[in-house]
Amino acid sequence: MITKNIDCVEYLRQMPNNSVDLILTDPPYNIAQYSTGNIPLPGRSAVNNDLGEWDLKKINPAAFVNDFKRILKPGGNIFVFTSYNLIGKWHEAFDPEYDTFQFFIWHKTNPMPKIYKNGFLNSCEMIVCMWNKGHKWNFTNQKEMHNHFESPICMWPERLRNPKHPSQKPVKLLKHLIEVASNEGDVVFDPFMGVGSTGVAALELNRDFIGCEIDKQFYDAAVARIELLQGGR
Repeated sequence: MITKNIDCVEYLRQMPNNSVDLILTDPPYNIAQYSTGNIPLPGRSAVNNDLGEWDLKKINPAAFVNDFKRILKPGGNIFVFTSYNLIGKWHEAFDPEYDTFQFFIWHKTNPMPKIYKNGFLNSCEMIVCMWNKGHKWNFTNQKEMHNHFESPICMWPERLRNPKHPSQKPVKLLKHLIEVASNEGDVVFDPFMGVGSTGVAALELNRDFIGCEIDKQFYDAAVARIELLQGGR
């Protein structure tokens, strides 16, 4: 297990060729610019609809193509969480470089409600998936091959309260993706590690893990979670 408190762009340049079996990551969606601030709810505390400052930093998928291709083994896979405003940019950058570009949907069974019933619930998130012929794939039946997965959003006690990461993903979802796209002993890499959920999922499935995170507060939380897991073994 290797973790670094570093900008992933800098760390990617240090990684050796063909060193990773699965890139599974959740970079900023750049949706903070669309936030309308707190959402008032009758009889309840307002919902904070703002993301962190980190989401305001523009993500350019094309900037990751060369290093992702370089570090990924020939049989590897890439899964990247994204949103409606960036999926086209991921497609534009990566579709010409890989044999297959698909999308996967995480359906959240308990999304934030809309009290005023003035639009669709934000109950789905997209994951773009890229691979070449000969990639690893561990499906055992047709049901597993659906390109969607249902689970609740990350809730307490799994969800950290301090620091609170606004986009912490549930380990159950991450484990599903890791199981179908890698084998035991493989290396899973998360360049936007956040509070370490991908690392937790990888280690629970007997994979090796490499992760980096630029935010020191989130990085420290990730290391604490991973060390706690390793200490319990």
